[in-house]
Amino acid sequence: MTTVEIRPRFQRQHKASSAQIIQQLSHALEQSNGAIEGSVMDHHIVLRIPIQEQHYWSPQLSLTIEDIGDEGTLIRGLYGPRPSVWLMFIFLYSSLGTISLFIAITGFSQLSLGMSAPALWALPVAAIIALVLFLFAKAGERLGKEEMQRLRNFMDTALVEQTPKASIREAP
Repeated sequence: MTTVEIRPRFQRQHKASSAQIIQQLSHALEQSNGAIEGSVMDHHIVLRIPIQEQHYWSPQLSLTIEDIGDEGTLIRGLYGPRPSVWLMFIFLYSSLGTISLFIAITGFSQLSLGMSAPALWALPVAAIIALVLFLFAKAGERLGKEEMQRLRNFMDTALVEQTPKASIREAP
């Protein structure tokens, strides 16, 4: 059964300091010969597939690096589409929801006044459109799954530890 998770997340604890982790990932990006591209901004790192290999559904991995004292560092990862793709889906869902709300208010007001409300037939159409958008998003997620794994492997390779203390768990 597939999950309905929109943007997969993970947390990983690492025994190195945040400065060392940032340095390791920066060094790995420099040494990757274009296999993975990315940007490092203070305690935030974004890993991407090179532009020439990207397709519309190509994911990116956003990492937030946080010191947690003597325990080491917490790495929070968030997989997601490029911001333009994410924004498009949010816009479409928001527009569809707003239009559906107005149709429902108008239609049910007409019904309560004893009038016919043919506009209410647009609500099932809106639900079908929302389902189609969801299915497109899931199809895109499947198309980007191999690239998500590639980004994760790059991060794991860059952050190899001598004694594995890392615990990977999925965030709720």
